[in-house]
Parts: sequence; structure tokens; C-alpha cells
Amino acid sequence: MILYNDYLKAKYGCKVYRIALDAGFSCPNIKSGGCIYCNSKGSRAFYTDPALSIQKQIETRMEYLKKSKGAEKFIAYFQAHTNTYAPANRLKAAYDQADGFDGIVGLSIGTRPDTIDREKLKLIASYKERYEVWVEYGLQSANDRTLKSINRGHTFDDFSNAVRLTKGSGILVCAHVILGLPGETKEDMMATAKKLAKLKIEGIKMHLLHILKGSQLERSYMEGKITLLEQDEYVELAREFLSNLPPDIIVQRLTGQGSRGDHIAPLWALDKSATIRKILMANDK
Repeated sequence: MILYNDYLKAKYGCKVYRIALDAGFSCPNIKSGGCIYCNSKGSRAFYTDPALSIQKQIETRMEYLKKSKGAEKFIAYFQAHTNTYAPANRLKAAYDQADGFDGIVGLSIGTRPDTIDREKLKLIASYKERYEVWVEYGLQSANDRTLKSINRGHTFDDFSNAVRLTKGSGILVCAHVILGLPGETKEDMMATAKKLAKLKIEGIKMHLLHILKGSQLERSYMEGKITLLEQDEYVELAREFLSNLPPDIIVQRLTGQGSRGDHIAPLWALDKSATIRKILMANDK
């Protein structure tokens, strides 16, 4: 296991900071109700102001990070909603707004496997000459039954095909998974890890199932229909999940939580650093 921050520091000689962006894209799954764990913000970072242009979002956040952290290098992270859900010319107009900033060394595009094609990948690959380029695909689970129950709107085969196309374009691939999804067993979660290992993706982001205000899961949780993982349960699942992945995979995230205004449960997840410490300690044993 290679932690993303360590990988970036070794490559660029300093800590590299991600700047999360909202490019104003939507999501193809909204018309069918959306993923049951998501709310209308579409994973937008708390500091992101969608009313600002992409350039202004970058300038504002970059200025803050330089002053508060002494930051020198950055990754432009198109995070909110589905960042390949538009024609290629509109995507280019968005991505180009992150191009040319002094200090940006990487471009990361968060999206879904059912909104990618060769034309879009050719566009994304064109930025490789100047940046380290990643495409981050939301998968959540490799179990098609689970994908249907959480209203994901695609299958594991859709994901696998997207990964093959992306890797064929020479673009780095990061997969997002959620541990603790309703109805998933430990065996289901480990099967997801093993399938991802076979696809030889370069990166992984692990998330804890948590309840967001305004999500479909909120009502189910309030009605007592959803059981969430305790911290020690999540730590052990995360440790075992990682043990089923190649040792050279780059771990971009070990856990996740909503912003304090949106996060309903579990409350222990808000202490992200404590959970990460426990996972790293468990992984070292």
C-alpha cells in the first residue's frame, strides 16, 4: 500500500494539495432518483462555490492554501457530480480553465463509468503532456445486486469496460468504493477488492457508508432500517480490503465523511484522522 500523499511528495518534492472544483456538470442518474447515499450537492467539497468560474475557484483556493499551508504544488480535482457528462467540446472548455496555472501538476476527473467514451478519453489524455492525469470512477461495489439496490445505474461490466478503455489511453485509474452498503456482507466487500485487483487499477479511494442530509438513505436511517458500521468494524474491513489489493496500489482515501452541515451519522466518522490512524496501525500489524 502506498499512501497518496507519500507518493506525491516523493514525486514532486513537497506536499501537493488537491483543489476540489465544481464545473457545473450534472449527473445522468438524477433523472432516476440518484444514488441513495448522495444528496443534491453531488460530493461537492464544503469550500467550493459553484457560483464562481473554475478559474476563480482555483485562484481563491490556491491563494488560501499558499497563505495557510505554504503550498507550492496543486492538483485540479473536478469533483462535484459527473465530470464527463457533457459533449467533449464542453468538457474541454471546462478542463482548459484549469490549464496554465503555475503550480498545478495534476488533473483529476471524477466521473461515472457509463459517461465515458473514446472521444472523451482522447481529450483527457491530451493533458498528459503537462500534468499527471487521473480518472476517478465511482464503483462502490462490484456486486451487481448491490449496485441495483443503491440505484447506481450501471453494472460492474460497465465499470470494467471503462477501466480497460481508460488504461488503454494511458490514463491513471482510481476506483471509489463504499464499505458497509446495505445488504453487503464481508464476503461481498472482499470480492470487490479481488475484482479490482485483477483489473490492475492504479488507485483506490475507500469510503465509509454515512448518512447525508437530503439523501434517500436519511429517511431509512431515521426509521431504523439502516445499520451503520462501528469504527472498529470499519477499521477491520478496511484493513482486510487493502490486504486483497496489490501492494503497489496508491491509496488516495482511507475513509470519508460528509461536511458538518450535512453529515448525520455515524458521528465517529467526523474524527477522520483518528480512523485513519487506526487503519494504518491495523495494517502494520
